Amino acid sequence: MTLVAGLLLARLVLPQVHAQAVPGIDSFHVGENIYVRALTVDPQRQSLWVGTSVGALEVDLASHAVKNSFTREHGLANEYVFAIGVAPDSSVWFGTNAGGASRWRDGEWTTYFPMHGLADYWVYAFDFDDDEKIWIATWSGANLVHDGRMDDTESWDLFTVENTGGGLPSDWVYGLAEASDGSIWLATEGGLAHYEDGVWQNWDHADGLGADYALVEKSIQFKSDPAARSGHHARQKQERQLEEVSVAYNPNYVVGLAIDPDGVVWAGTWGAGLSRFDGDTWQTFTIRDGLPANHVFMLEIDPGGRLWIGTSEGLALCDGRKFIRYTEQHGLVSNTVFSMAFAPDGSAWVGSYGGVTGFPPGF
Repeated sequence: MTLVAGLLLARLVLPQVHAQAVPGIDSFHVGENIYVRALTVDPQRQSLWVGTSVGALEVDLASHAVKNSFTREHGLANEYVFAIGVAPDSSVWFGTNAGGASRWRDGEWTTYFPMHGLADYWVYAFDFDDDEKIWIATWSGANLVHDGRMDDTESWDLFTVENTGGGLPSDWVYGLAEASDGSIWLATEGGLAHYEDGVWQNWDHADGLGADYALVEKSIQFKSDPAARSGHHARQKQERQLEEVSVAYNPNYVVGLAIDPDGVVWAGTWGAGLSRFDGDTWQTFTIRDGLPANHVFMLEIDPGGRLWIGTSEGLALCDGRKFIRYTEQHGLVSNTVFSMAFAPDGSAWVGSYGGVTGFPPGF
């Protein structure tokens, strides 16, 4: 049974169960109060790339030894790494907080700033396709670079709310996922967007994205109001008619994004749970359905087509019938899960607050 078919059969509730003990778990700590925002497996180098809030590491998949450590001293534009991507030419890309995008290839560094065509210094995601198109998600829109010509400013396209006529619902873009037909999905703070051959579509809470506030109000974990600290978030609340909400909740704010083998799009939201979109119908899961938490930071599809969900209260596997929850009791460094990557041998790596946890093949 496919994941989608299982979900359709279990529409009302996906119960949560705790995973059994997992033998052979490995972990390493990167330091107290340090975030592991990005993980990427590089099969050619047999490496795990680790992006943290204090720099980047290259870890050998076999020995788990650190092969490289990068900070600004080594050429990285900024130590706070939000995204890592491995391009078809084997170059490694780092999206940073306030430092632009850095490319590492054959030991040499190149950094791209807005002066080169990059939309913003804050870079959240990369997507590389086979015909050398490069998508870059930033806090000021999304870039599309044609034919891999990074050093040709004429090859850079920029998509914003303004120049797409609102097709891109927000300039704050947090995630990218390429569909099997080559079209691109974008996770933004104003909803989910889709782009194909010059045509934009988007969906927000009014269309079915995210759970209603009344459904999740009592389970909101973060009580501080982001709008009280950020003019941008305050503006987003006003534009989305959320002025009366004084906690960390925005059903339009898509943080995690993934497309499963059936073409179903999954969107993890900021306090409004996990939403599923099959192109016609929306369905949202919250803690009432077995989700560990309503803040979803990460979504990944494993090689077997299963959906993994990183939340503020642990990691969950959705097998189509239930949510299987993994926590610190199973070996996670922290229950706050930001990233995940899968190695060719079937092992998995989970990035969280404070470190990385490795699950053995077949777990």
